[in-house]
Amino acid sequence: MPRLRTLFCFFLLFIASPLEASVEIALKGQSPVVIDEIYLREGVSYLPADDALEAINLQGDWDSVEHVYRIKTPRGTAVISPGSRYLRLGERFVPLEHPPRFLDGRLRVAEDLISRHLPSLLRLPVYYRNLNPTTVSTQGEESSLDRLFAFLLRKKKPADNGSSLRGVAIDPGHGGQQDPGAIGPGGIKEKDAALEVSIKLQKQLKMRLGIPVFISRDGDYALDREQRLKPATHPEADALILLHAQASFREEPRGVTLFIRPFEENPEEGDRDESVRLATHIREAMETADLEVDGIIQAPLLPLGRGNLPTVLIEMGYLTNTEDRQMLQNPEEQQKLAEAIFEGLETFAERQEKTQ
Repeated sequence: MPRLRTLFCFFLLFIASPLEASVEIALKGQSPVVIDEIYLREGVSYLPADDALEAINLQGDWDSVEHVYRIKTPRGTAVISPGSRYLRLGERFVPLEHPPRFLDGRLRVAEDLISRHLPSLLRLPVYYRNLNPTTVSTQGEESSLDRLFAFLLRKKKPADNGSSLRGVAIDPGHGGQQDPGAIGPGGIKEKDAALEVSIKLQKQLKMRLGIPVFISRDGDYALDREQRLKPATHPEADALILLHAQASFREEPRGVTLFIRPFEENPEEGDRDESVRLATHIREAMETADLEVDGIIQAPLLPLGRGNLPTVLIEMGYLTNTEDRQMLQNPEEQQKLAEAIFEGLETFAERQEKTQ
């Protein structure tokens, strides 16, 4: 009995202790600094903002009045705040994959802010290495919602003698007062551009193909992830299109980028390439319409969900680039973009019918 009590106490101590994790950070060419005070939340490593910045010769200050954290950089003062999904630099707003958090009395930032965004602010390469990568993200740690939609976002079996594209789900990114997405000079918001193009695409699909369209939002309001993915679970939804826009610390980056989910290890026969084919047809239609396309990228982005439903996330351009911004603000250019996406969907459907 005493032995059982000892083992039980040891077990409680083990499950109550945080997972050990540490990272190395340095400017390229300098000796790395090891930071051990790492918190893991939902598979993401969070570092103390002060310690991470000090390791690369930057300084941050917490403003307790405005509830923001200011980072002094060669490009100017960058501003972040707890719970906010964007970093502000002057008039530019850059989306963050994971918002900063207060944990144990300290502001902590996700590792992608250090490894991805700070090098642009510094104009210098940053060395970053997670010394415990297996503790950061594994399939075994996925949430119940991830598992739910891994099942639901499946390609549905088409009806006999039916079209290969019976319906399309569309998700205009962001929405609501708390989630504007990227914000460009002049106040243009990603959520507005995404909604305008989505509505135009919806109209094209209904008018020219006569198929139902399942759209996640038709106005300026916020959605949770389940609400965003719900249209794609409709029995007639044979493709999912997600519309977004980007921002950069520099004005030069421009063009459309197409994202698809990474290939699964054991895809079903013939399914693994359908998102690739859909993205390829959309890219070709955009290039025919003289729209600049950066390429097709495989990325494990949360908005893409999981499963084998043909899915493409379209970053329609950079709000920080003059040409792209004008395109995303102009109704005629928005229509041109929507028609190119439609042409890609239509070609995808035609090719699918020929192979059935």
